[in-house]
This record gives sequence, C-alpha cells and structure tokens, in this order.
Amino acid sequence: MQVDVARKGAQRRRGKQSRRTQAIRARIDELGRRRVQLHWSNLFGVVTFTCFVVLAVTGILLAFTYTPSNELVTYTGPYGPLQGATVTEAFASTMRISFEQTGGLLLRQTHHWAALVMPASIIMQLLITFFSGGFRRPRQLSWVLLVAAFVLVLAAGWSGYALPDDMLSGTGLRIVEGVVLSIPFIGTWIAGVMFGGPFPGQIIENLYPLHVAIAPGLLVVVLVARAALALRDGQAKQFRPEPVPTLGLRLWPDAAFRALGMMGITGSVLVLLGATSTISPVWSYGPASVGEVGAGSQPDWYMGFLDGALRLVPAGWETVWGGWTVTFATLVPLAVVGVWFGLLVVYPYVEAWVTQDRGRHDVLDRPRHFPVRTGIGVAGALFYGILWGAASADIVSTEFNVSFESVITFLQVLLLVGPALAFEVTRRVCVGLQRKDREIALHGHETGRIVRMSNGGYAEIHQQADPAERARLAVVPVAAAPGRTDGAGRLHGAERLRGALSRAFGTGHVVPAATARDEARQGRALVGPGGAASRRAPRTPRRP
Repeated sequence: MQVDVARKGAQRRRGKQSRRTQAIRARIDELGRRRVQLHWSNLFGVVTFTCFVVLAVTGILLAFTYTPSNELVTYTGPYGPLQGATVTEAFASTMRISFEQTGGLLLRQTHHWAALVMPASIIMQLLITFFSGGFRRPRQLSWVLLVAAFVLVLAAGWSGYALPDDMLSGTGLRIVEGVVLSIPFIGTWIAGVMFGGPFPGQIIENLYPLHVAIAPGLLVVVLVARAALALRDGQAKQFRPEPVPTLGLRLWPDAAFRALGMMGITGSVLVLLGATSTISPVWSYGPASVGEVGAGSQPDWYMGFLDGALRLVPAGWETVWGGWTVTFATLVPLAVVGVWFGLLVVYPYVEAWVTQDRGRHDVLDRPRHFPVRTGIGVAGALFYGILWGAASADIVSTEFNVSFESVITFLQVLLLVGPALAFEVTRRVCVGLQRKDREIALHGHETGRIVRMSNGGYAEIHQQADPAERARLAVVPVAAAPGRTDGAGRLHGAERLRGALSRAFGTGHVVPAATARDEARQGRALVGPGGAASRRAPRTPRRP
C-alpha cells in the first residue's frame, strides 16, 4: 500500500514537472514568434538595464568592505596627507577600498560612472516617449513606471553620493538638513528622524538601507512591471511607412542576443571609464566637517536641478505667520519641483481627457504633427535645464569672469520667460515643418532642373514623392472635442475648460495635402516620376 502511494506521488510530481516544462516551452515558442523592429531609440532601455546590472554587481562587491558608520576613528592608511586625522569609519573604509583593496578603486569608479549614466539614459527614454506619443493608451501605466524609475534612481544616487562621508557629500547633507528644517511644523521632526540627532547624527547608518535595499528593491519591481507591460502590450511601431513591410527580428533569440551584445558594449565602456577616468576622489576632498564647506562644491549632475532651484529663489524671501517663520527660499523650490514631477506623471491622462481619446495607439507620432504637445515638452525640458544650469552659476561666474549676481538674475528672468517662448517657437517650427512636408507631398522634391515651357516661361521639374513617403508626410489634424452639455443643455465649468483646452491642443495643424485627383480637377498637375514639369498650385488656406 505504501509503495503504491509513493508511486502515485512520484507520478503526480512528474506530471507537474512535465506540464511546467511544456508551459515554459510554449512561452519560449511564443516569444520566438513575436517580432520586434530595430530602432536606435530602443537602445536606451538596454543601456539603463546594463547600468543597473553593473551597479548591482559592483555594489555587492563594495558592500563587503564598506562600513556604514558615523563613528569617529583615526586614519592610519597609506595616504600620507590624512594620516593621523580624525575621520568617520565610513570615510576610512572608503579610503581603504580606494588604496588598499585590490581593484577597489576600479569598483568604486565604475559604480559611480554607472550611477551617472543611468539617469541620463532614463531621461532620454522619457524624452523619446513623450515626443513620440508613446505614453498613450495602452502604455500610460508604463509611462508612470518610467517616471517612478527616474525618481528611484535619483533617490538611490543621492543616498549613495553621501555614503563616502567626504567634504563634498557632507556639504550636500548640510544643505539637505537646512531645507528639511525650513519646512513649517514638521521640519524639525523630519530632520530628527532622518539624521537621528544633531548634525551629522546617524545619517550614514540611515541612508545605507535606502541605497542598498529600499531604492534598488523598488527599482527591480518597477523594471519587472515595465517588462511585463511591454510583453503584454507589444512594441509600438515607428511612424515610418516602408515600401516593403519588414517582419523584423524574432524577440527570442535574435533580438535578445543583440540586446545582450549591446549590454556587453555598454558594460565594457563603463569599466573603461572606471579604469581611466578619475571620479569622486575623496582623498582630495578630505573628510566631512561640521563647521566647514568646500569651495565650488556641486552635486552629481542628476541632482543639479534641485540645487539650482534653491539658488534661483530671491534672497531673504520669507515671512512670519502665526509666530512661525516661513522661508519661501526653500519651500517654493520644493513645491515647484514637486509640481513639475506631478505634471510629468499625470500628463498622459490629462491629454487623453482633453482630447477624449480612448483608443488604442500602437503607432508612434511624428513630433511635428502635434505642435502643442511638442511645445509643452520643449518648454518642460528647458525649465529643467535652467534649474540644472543654475547649479553651476558659481563656476560660470569664475570661469567667465562675470558677477555671480548677474548670472543668477539672467537665469531668473530666463526661467520666467524662457519656457513660454520655447513653447511658441517650437509650435511655429512644427507648423513650418508641416508646411514643408505638405509642399513635398503636393509638388514633389525640387530637382534643380529648369526647363522652358511652350509659352516661353520657365518652370522647375519636381520629382513626385513615392506613396510611402506621401504616407509619412501626411498630417492628420487632431479633431477638437467640444465640451459636452448635461441633460438640461448646460455647459459646466469643467467641460467648458476641457473644450477650450481641446481647441488649443488642435491648433497648429496644417490642412492635409489634397489627393492627385483633386489637384487634377482644379487644373493643376503634379510632377510625375517621369520628370514632367508642372506649375505650382496656389497655397491652400491653413489654420494657424
């Protein structure tokens, strides 16, 4: 009896393993049947994942010898200028990794370079996705996760930037403490929780879990969720009609192995940078000191926009309210940056609500076909860039021999007028590009060949665009979605606002090119492939 039970149990286990194996094989076959199109914009996702892998590997190796502690010790290492100095265990262990551990400096610098490249790669993904409309249904959640990944990378980078406990990172932590303390009512409590006591407190011990566990763990969840959504929704196609449609590459194994090769190239470049380019020389900065700051100290580039936001606020901007001193010099930058990130998250949903677009979009847009969206993107990027550039105002002042106040004043004015000006210029450039495309679709490309007509006049020969190019140049105007009235025929405030925004979003679309048949009916012939000359058609009225 016991033998029969054991035999049946073994059979059930073999059956489960067989079904599991069949499911895996079926999944692999499904991935092998799925096709993907190659495009340069897809490489940034591979670069981001490679940086994460490099950060994980080098971070694990560094964790074996790094000591996250604010306890004071006497430095006795081989670096002569600091021998006998009082430093924290965190700084001493960082020096030990750099000068005493075999390959330690290579690990540190490769880790730091990967931390610098990863946010740049995510920013490029954000820009490409925004300008191409890749955030529309069904990929709205994927956009939100991409923004969340950027925020998590910023949190991980900032916490890791502070761990060496050198003079540069100590200056940054001092700024953070001042910003936190300026928050009314709860600032002192937050600073006490963050630092665990008077500055510097136990900040290293508190930031270490955020850097090695919390932020990376959440980032893994976000990346896995985005990968699952990509498998579910498929790849959005590029707006590039081809004369002969291509099948693309199989997702497995062709595209997967090409991505693996790109990972190898990216990883090799990061290691090469770590081996040849010095970064974060903590021995030059020296240990952090409570009463000292380094001249010209700046954060890593990806945190520069926060530092720049603090610098652009007018000096002495504060008031007393209810016995509390409210410092706008720190609250306003926090609010502005928070609103900027909030708008970045909700924009796909706002655009869908404004345009009442609930359809599925599997083809990306040409930026010039959506002038308002492209203008918004350029304005937002310029806003971020001005804040980022303000972080280097002191360097600009010293290098170009101009006063620091004039640099700040220029950036303050640019921050107020620059985004609006960039929006309008971008919108008009998009309209101009649409008009150029329409002329090519109507009359073809200029060849530079001038012929004499039978009536004695002269005309230039135009080569007609092929059907694929005409499809690519076609402009599809965004239809306005007017505000909807309720059952009583009344138009409420929200719908009135949405209707106005919808009409604004639809501006800047050139009237599409007429078909060749319509042109012929009006007595105007397009230039054919054979090179026959044609007269230019009168301009069709366009909406601004």
